[in-house]
Amino acid sequence: MYRDFAKRIFDMILAYIGILIFSPVFLLLMIFIFLEEGWPIFFFKDCIGLEGKEFRQIKFRSMIKEAEKITGPVWAKKNDSRVTVIGRFLRKTALDELPQLINILKGEMSFVGPRPQRKVLVERYLRDIPNYHLRFKVKPGLTGPAQVFLAYDASVEKKIKFDLWYVEKYNLLWDIELLARSFVITLTAAWGKFEGEMDNALMAGS
Repeated sequence: MYRDFAKRIFDMILAYIGILIFSPVFLLLMIFIFLEEGWPIFFFKDCIGLEGKEFRQIKFRSMIKEAEKITGPVWAKKNDSRVTVIGRFLRKTALDELPQLINILKGEMSFVGPRPQRKVLVERYLRDIPNYHLRFKVKPGLTGPAQVFLAYDASVEKKIKFDLWYVEKYNLLWDIELLARSFVITLTAAWGKFEGEMDNALMAGS
């Protein structure tokens, strides 16, 4: 399909540019993470992607070592006590997501799409949330409409409505708009800045 081809070319070009520009930042963050808590530098999540295929999402580690041994995999939330000092900065600026440029180059993710979810959580959501499986018709994204138009700690039930709307309506121009809005949010650290702006579009598309 044309829109899928255009989306892939766009992703590859932007990912190469992003890695080139941010490589010095990449190195500095690796040093800061190591100085605070040592290895590992990265955190790998076993996620479900396009057509239900598994892949390993790469992020900078923002929590204490072995944080999930106590709590197990849980939904992200604000003011998590397990987050390190550098981790708070990484999450506030979304720089913990930077290594996912590698996932995008590999074709496992896109810049825009439903956010990747871990296999252990997906199994529960498939059982409890109607039509949740439809979000796997597209690649998961670095950002998406749920991240742009909802609060950080919005429920998965709210987010799935935005994910499914994107699956049906996505195109390259909308991807560019969502990326631009995400950049504004990241630059200003104003999560929820555009909250509610997409309500009318969702109602029209439902």
